[in-house]
Amino acid sequence: MSWTDTHCHLNHPDLYADWQAVWFRAQQAGVQRLILIGYDLPSSQRALELTAHADAFYAAVGIHPHDAAHCDADALQTLRAFARHPRVVAIGEIGLDFYRDLAPREAQYRAFHAQLQLAAELGLPVVIHCRDAYDELLAVLSEYPAVRGVLHCFSGTAVHAQRGLELGYYLGIGGVVTFKSAEPLRAIVRTTPRDRLLLETDAPYLAPHPYRGKRNEPAYLSLVAQQVAALWEVPLETLAQQTEANVDRLLQRCRVY
Repeated sequence: MSWTDTHCHLNHPDLYADWQAVWFRAQQAGVQRLILIGYDLPSSQRALELTAHADAFYAAVGIHPHDAAHCDADALQTLRAFARHPRVVAIGEIGLDFYRDLAPREAQYRAFHAQLQLAAELGLPVVIHCRDAYDELLAVLSEYPAVRGVLHCFSGTAVHAQRGLELGYYLGIGGVVTFKSAEPLRAIVRTTPRDRLLLETDAPYLAPHPYRGKRNEPAYLSLVAQQVAALWEVPLETLAQQTEANVDRLLQRCRVY
C-alpha cells in the first residue's frame, strides 16, 4: 500500500533544511511520491532542483496569489521555461486569495488568467489555491473549459464543491479534515465521487490532529487517509488504490520509475 502526497512544500525553508530526513520518514509511512508545489519563482526553481534527487519527486510551478503583483511578462517567461521541464506535472499553486489580500485583487486576477492560459497552452493541469473567493474563482475557471486540476485544501461550501466537480476539478483534502471544527468538510468528503478526490498535506502547513499547530510533514498523510477511509467506510487499501489511480489520471506525467 502506497500513497502520494499531492501537495507539499519540501521546497519551503521550514522543510528544505532537512528534506532528506523528512523524505525518509515519509517513505517509512508508505508515502512513495511527492508533488512539490511552487508558490513563486524561487520556490518553483527549488522544487525543480529537488526533483533531481529522487525519481519519486515531481514539481508544480507557479505564482501564488500573494505574489501576484510580481507576475509580470518576465516572470511569465521564466515560468514557461520552468513548466517545460520533464518533471513538471502541473501549474500551481495559483488562484485567488481575498482573505489576506496580500496582493491587489486586480493583480491577482491578471496573474490567475495568465497562468491558466499557460496551462491551457502547455496541456498541464492546475493546482488551485482559493480563500474567501470561491464564487469569483469558479467563475474564472469556467472560462477555461479545457483546463483541469485540483482545488487544493478545499474549504468551500457543498455548492462550491459541486460546481468545481462539474467543471472537472478534483478536491484536494488534507489535515483540516481531521479537525474537530471540520464537520462541514467531512460531510462534503462523504459525498465526493471517489474518482475525484486527492490526498495532500500542504506540509509544512496545516498538520492534522494530533499534530495541529506543529510543523506538518508528508509522513502525516496517513492520518488524512485514515480519516477519509473512515468517512467513505472503506479499507485503507481500497482508498490507496482509488486515490493513486486518481493521481495518475490527473497528473499523467507522474509515475514512479
